[in-house]
Amino acid sequence: MGKRVLLIEDEPNIIEAIRFILSRDGWTVETHSDGATAVAAVAAKRPDIVILDVMLPNKSGFDILRDLRGMAEHSDLSILMLTARGQKKDRDMAEAAGVSHFMTKPFSNSEMLEAVRRLAGLDRAQANDG
Repeated sequence: MGKRVLLIEDEPNIIEAIRFILSRDGWTVETHSDGATAVAAVAAKRPDIVILDVMLPNKSGFDILRDLRGMAEHSDLSILMLTARGQKKDRDMAEAAGVSHFMTKPFSNSEMLEAVRRLAGLDRAQANDG
């Protein structure tokens, strides 16, 4: 299995933090920041995991998640959703739309890394072996 992540996020500080955390662990991290073209970016880049922000310009992360889950080729894609708003209704909406994992900002480096490894089916030993 590859170790490729597509990070769909528009906040530069979050992008750099996640890129740093995952790159150090051997992941290839590509980024995209426009909600309107996010589904096309997933199709073009074919990542192993998508990290998807809820609040994006031009289209919400919830709409993108629903679009991806409605496409047969992306129905099993691991999608981690990030939000600055951790309300129960946001989590419920994400789960109803088929999110793989839901995480609130701010998050710790270890929390992000563990979530991505788990979504990729890597345990600690495999992840450390690269």
